[in-house]
Amino acid sequence: MGQLLLVRHGQASFGDEDYDVLSETGWEQGRRLGAHLAAAGVRPTVLLRGGMRRHRETLEAMVEGAGWSGPAVEEDARWDEFDHLGVVARFPDLPADPFSLDRKEFQALFERATELWTSGGDGYDESWHDFGARTSAALADAVARSGSGQTVVVVTSGGVVGLVAAGLLGVSGGALPDTWQRLNTVAVNSGVTRVLVGPRGTRLLTFNEHEHLAGELLTYR
Repeated sequence: MGQLLLVRHGQASFGDEDYDVLSETGWEQGRRLGAHLAAAGVRPTVLLRGGMRRHRETLEAMVEGAGWSGPAVEEDARWDEFDHLGVVARFPDLPADPFSLDRKEFQALFERATELWTSGGDGYDESWHDFGARTSAALADAVARSGSGQTVVVVTSGGVVGLVAAGLLGVSGGALPDTWQRLNTVAVNSGVTRVLVGPRGTRLLTFNEHEHLAGELLTYR
């Protein structure tokens, strides 16, 4: 039996000019996670990440904390998050500067904007359907590399992790967007979702593990 570990990136820089940069908290979350996984005996046979800076920096922090010396890191942009900035920008009656909102206010706006996107609204660079298709393709390729005794670690984003988890729970059709939204909103920065790959197929073992975090290191955005 093999395993696939999906890691949500560490805390990015909400409200700053470039969101796609880890905060100091995000770097520490990554280092703590790497040390935690290494102490638990995790030795990756494949290291994958999305193409975003926050994915790269999170994996760099994990490798530093774990002391892993291999394998080489591979980039696969199919693990990238959906364009949340574009989705928010398409929302009607958008505030003049939505990123000046506090985290709670922005989260409420974000959820309403993604509801519109998942309902099949037009004008988005990537539709909800296309997001699901590329996530499914990325998962299939990672699963194919998660053979017996193999451990594939993927650093990605909360939206991707939530969609994978919802699919492995058997949720589909009209119920999928709501379940995805519920999972996405509780995804912890540097949380780990474990997927087992074996003779009985691909199964979700855990969602959003974060025992390596405490106090101010526990963040959602």
